Parts: sequence; C-alpha cells; structure tokens
Amino acid sequence: MEKKILIVCGEPSGDLHGANLVKALKEINPNTKVYGVGGGFLQKEGVKIYEDIKDLATFGFFDAIKKIKRFLRLKKILLERIKEERPNAIILIDFSGFNLRFAKEINKAIPIFYYISPQVWASREGRIKTIKEYINKMIVIFKFEEEFYKRYGVDTKFVGHPLLDITKPSKRREEILEEFRLSKDNLTICLLPGSRESEVKMILPIMLKTCSHILEKLDSCQFIITKAKELDRDLYEELLEKFNFKAEVIDNRIYDCLRISEFALICSGTATIEATIANIPFVIIYKTDLLNYLLYRPQIRTPYIGMINILARKRIVEEFIQFRARPKVIAKKILEILKNQESICQIKKDLTKVREDLGSVGASKRAAEIILNEISSLDRSSK
Repeated sequence: MEKKILIVCGEPSGDLHGANLVKALKEINPNTKVYGVGGGFLQKEGVKIYEDIKDLATFGFFDAIKKIKRFLRLKKILLERIKEERPNAIILIDFSGFNLRFAKEINKAIPIFYYISPQVWASREGRIKTIKEYINKMIVIFKFEEEFYKRYGVDTKFVGHPLLDITKPSKRREEILEEFRLSKDNLTICLLPGSRESEVKMILPIMLKTCSHILEKLDSCQFIITKAKELDRDLYEELLEKFNFKAEVIDNRIYDCLRISEFALICSGTATIEATIANIPFVIIYKTDLLNYLLYRPQIRTPYIGMINILARKRIVEEFIQFRARPKVIAKKILEILKNQESICQIKKDLTKVREDLGSVGASKRAAEIILNEISSLDRSSK
C-alpha cells in the first residue's frame, strides 16, 4: 500500500541522515513516496524537494532573525503541500528552531516522528514540553537521550547512530594518499571546519593559523581540508591564500580524509562522531560572534560542548571554545599530544569505548521499521 511521507531537515547532516532513512523506508515498502525540505542527498533518493536547504541553516540568533521571512514562507508552503498531498506521516530531522514551531501548526493532526533529536538535554530544556505535546514519537541516536526523554514521559526509541553504517573509506590508505598527492612519510593532519559558510569563515582561519604554529615545531606535517559539498571551493582557497603553506582542499571525501590522517582539528558537530568512529585523535575548535556567544552560553547546561565528551562524561578530547580558540594555545596542546605516544593511545582507547556506546549498525533500517509499523498501526486503529 502506498505511504506518503513529508520530511523536513535544514542542514547537511540532516540531509544525509534523512537520505539513508528514506532509502531504508523504500527498501521495506517500495511504494513509499517522500517529499519535503532537503538537499542533494535526499534528492538522490528520489525525494521531491519543495525547498532546498542551501543557506537555510542558521548560525546564531541574529542569523535566524535575518531569515525569519524565509522560514514563514517555508511554513506556508509546507502547510499548503500537506493539504494537497495528505501525507500519512511527517518526519522531522533536527533543525529544531523551525521544526518544533512547524509541529505546533500540525498539532498531531498527522503523526509526527522526530529523528535526530534537538539537544534539549544541553540547553533550553523547556522545549521538552513542546516535544511531549506535539511529537508522536522521538527516534533518537544516543542511548542517554532515550533515558532522558522517558523521564519526561515522551514516547522514545533508541536506534543507534546512523553514521556507523557509512563512515567507511572508499579505498586503501596508500591509494588515497596517492590520489590526493600526499606523502606517505609525513604526518597528516585533517581540518574539518564545518558545513556552513559562516562557520568556515570564522573557524578555518583559526585552524590554519594553528597549523602554521605547528609547522614551526614540526615540519614533517601535511594538511588536508575537507570541503562541504554545498560550499564553493573559492571560499576555502581565498582563506588558504593568506598562509604560506600548502593544504589540499578535498571535496566531499571526509571518510577518506580521516582514513589517511593521524590527527584532526574539528569544528564541533557531526564530524566529531565521524572521527570517533574512524578512531582518529582530534581537538574541537568552535567560535561564533561575541553577541551570539553571550546569548547562548548561559543556556548550556553541560560542562562540554563536544558530543564525545558529553557521551563519555569526561574530557576525552580538548575543547577550544570561543576565548580559548587561540591558535598558539591550540598548537601547543596538539604538539604535546603528538609528541606523547601514551596520550595518543589513551585518546584512541577512550574513543573506542565511546564508539561502542553508539549502538550497532542498521540504525536507519530500525528507524524506518518503527515509522512504517507505527503508521500501519495508526491506519488500522482508525478503521
């Protein structure tokens, strides 16, 4: 029987996880039709895109204010499409600022599944009330999230982390090094400055300056920069031109980049999980404009911002946030780690333990089964 599903994500990571979920949905029920908000990954899986996510994600409070007209227009478009298509269910993926407001508009008239939870356990815990009232089921990717939501009486199911299925290099290490024109004898450091233009502009210069300080003490290093699929290469090249060392800008090959790296500098986010799965030691670097920082920092209830440290309940990897995001300070710590094999081994050991807590492979399939089974159950009960 045909099932119609509306899916809404607003960021590249949500687009990726949404695409894998749609693929699993269609494998279970080939008659599943999906449409909504997404990017290239969802489109590749046959999703009819009503609004592309390019420039949709926000970077702080003031960026959200600038885009409010677009969000209002998007909500109007989706509500009109719902009237036309009459979907069996709605799947929301992260992107909480928009998605929770959109869920209120639906008001459970259509079953709503939330996949990839907003981080309400870290800040703005008041949103739990909205989730409990307007979301039919939370499908979460971290075990502690299931425990957290159940304390508030929210119907929740842990499925594991979907990145376990896809964080795999395409080739052997030697082949990747040769393709990227890199030396097999040098230490490779990978820079992952985020997927949003504003993040890259803010964080990549800090990372590059850090690398220049590392080179002063350790000249047998080579650097690679992972380029987000949605961003222009010129953005990276222009920032790199200001420094007098070479770094290869690699387009959309994050798993291959991690495969050949001994260390990484990562903007806080999904890439920290990918590096954990790849068992690559790293540090977290994050900075936003001062007003956004002053607005949001008091709302953060966890001692760390890195998901790996949150999962471990201790500092596994160093975090250089806002005022600590100073290149000399970061470089000094990285050099200390790189020169101490015992530190490297301990980080890898801790990362392995966190990886085990991410669940098992098959998260997308488990999530798809939950959604389709719930839809079928609701259909039967309504007859």
